[in-house]
Amino acid sequence: MSGPDRSDDFDVESTAEELPPEPEPVEAVVEELLDEAEVEPPLPPEQSGLASTVESLLFLSSEPVRLDDLAVACDTGPEEVAAALNELRRVFAPGRRGLLLREIGGGFLLSSAPETEPAARRLLAAPRTPPLTPAQAETLAIVAYLQPVSRPEITRIRGVAADSACNTLTERGMIEEAGRSQFGAVLYRTTGLFLKLFGLDGLADLPDPSAWDPTPEETATLRERLMIAGDARGGGDAVDGDDPTERPTLDLTGAAAPAGHTASEFAPTAQQDPGDEPDTAPDPAD
Repeated sequence: MSGPDRSDDFDVESTAEELPPEPEPVEAVVEELLDEAEVEPPLPPEQSGLASTVESLLFLSSEPVRLDDLAVACDTGPEEVAAALNELRRVFAPGRRGLLLREIGGGFLLSSAPETEPAARRLLAAPRTPPLTPAQAETLAIVAYLQPVSRPEITRIRGVAADSACNTLTERGMIEEAGRSQFGAVLYRTTGLFLKLFGLDGLADLPDPSAWDPTPEETATLRERLMIAGDARGGGDAVDGDDPTERPTLDLTGAAAPAGHTASEFAPTAQQDPGDEPDTAPDPAD
């Protein structure tokens, strides 16, 4: 005997609609969450303050530092420094960082990892820019404050020829040509590289020359040098007992050249700077 027919009581289609949707795969959910949130990798555990101090001391030293010297510098005992060095050994374990903690000659030293040697050789093999000579530094300062300025003007201010210094500064990209003066001389100005090397946002950040207040001794020395240079140009020599500081002040404001002469004849004679390179033949345009 068959049981009662319940097909009318059970609706298959309506039951399927009431079932919850199938859950998404776990991998898809994780990827979606990672896309929505910026997940940063966990930070490494912080090292002790003593280990950080020892690390900085080893970074500053180009020679191996002995354990006792590290203890004295850190104002602590050798045992504490030894524990800090063990902590650094784990931090600078081979393969973890670009540096290694090495024990050499009875001391400790931070050195580059062997795998970084090719890159280090390429970096250190690059030609290094030599420092500015005093003549180049003086010329650069004159251009920076008086730009655009011509080479003859630089020569008159320095009292020595500026050809070599201008050429070198131009080759190194610190100054550049900025047209010509009304007399045909090349004008120079500083470049963006000059601002970058000296950490300046603009020429307005140059130090104020008026802030320099010379002492009486410096003033007397400068005055004596000027007087001796004036005597040399006039054919006279400074004699013993002649105090340049007691001479009357020379006022050349508005002074005119003698009849039959030009003012250029009385300009300071350019001499070769001993610290400069030999100059080439003068440029006719200057």
